[in-house]
Amino acid sequence: MLVTPQVLKIVAALDYSLPEPASVLMQVAVARLDDQRVMSESYDLGGLPGAFHVAAHGNLGERSWLTPKDALVVRYEAQVEITRRTVPLVNLFADALTVLPADTIEYLLPSRYCPVDTLHAASTEMFGNLAGGAAVEAACRWMGSHLSYVPGASHGGTTAIDTFHSREGVCRDYAHLLVTLVRGIGIPARVVSAYAPGVTPPDFHAVVQVWLQGGWHLVDPTGMADPAQIAIIGVGRDAADISFLTIFGSALLNSQSVSVELV
Repeated sequence: MLVTPQVLKIVAALDYSLPEPASVLMQVAVARLDDQRVMSESYDLGGLPGAFHVAAHGNLGERSWLTPKDALVVRYEAQVEITRRTVPLVNLFADALTVLPADTIEYLLPSRYCPVDTLHAASTEMFGNLAGGAAVEAACRWMGSHLSYVPGASHGGTTAIDTFHSREGVCRDYAHLLVTLVRGIGIPARVVSAYAPGVTPPDFHAVVQVWLQGGWHLVDPTGMADPAQIAIIGVGRDAADISFLTIFGSALLNSQSVSVELV
C-alpha cells in the first residue's frame, strides 16, 4: 500500500524565568522512527551551554538536560516527513495476554494518572463485550459523545477517574481516560506526546497508542489529529513519563508557543 508522505514544519518556543539555578529535563525533539524522518532540526538554547541528551522512556525519543541559572529560553525547530501506514482499528484483533512482548506489559498496569484498578469494573461493563480494535473504537465514540473539551478544566493532578466523573478536560485528560479504559479490558495502551496540525489551541498534544495485532497503533481520542499527520515526541505510562519540561526547582512561565504546519 502506497503512503503519501506528510511533511510538518514545527516550531516550539519556551520562555521561563528562574529565581535560582535549576536542573531542567526537557523533551521536545521529534523522535527518530521508521515512519517519521527528521529532515532538519535546530535548537536555540538562548546562550545556555549545550544540552546533555539521554534516552527517553522506553528508549523512544530523547530527553535533554539543561542547567539554566536565571532563565530558560529555548526555540526548537524541525521539519519532519511522516510515512505512517494507518488502518481502521476495528479490523485489528487483540493479542492474547500470555503472548504479549515483555516491554508492553507495563502498559496494562495502573499508573499515577491511569487508575486501571479503580475503573476496571466500569470499563469491563461498558466495553468488555467487544474485542480488540472494535472495543477501542467504541471507547473513543463514548468519549466523543460524553466528554467536552474544556481548556482549564483540569490541573496537573487530574487523573482519569476525575475526568470520568467530570466529563470534561483537555487532550492529556482524554488520553489518560482512554488509556485507562482500554487497559481495563486487557489491551496495552500508552500515552504519546506529539506535534500535530489542527490542534486547537495549538500546543504540545497528547494522544494514545494501543497494542493490537502485534504492533502499536495511534489514536487521538479528542478527534483533532490525524494519525497519519502526527509527529511523535515520546511515549510513557502517563503524562509523568512524557512531560515536555520537568524543572527541578521553581520557574515562572513568561510565554510558550507551539506551531505545527502541514507543508
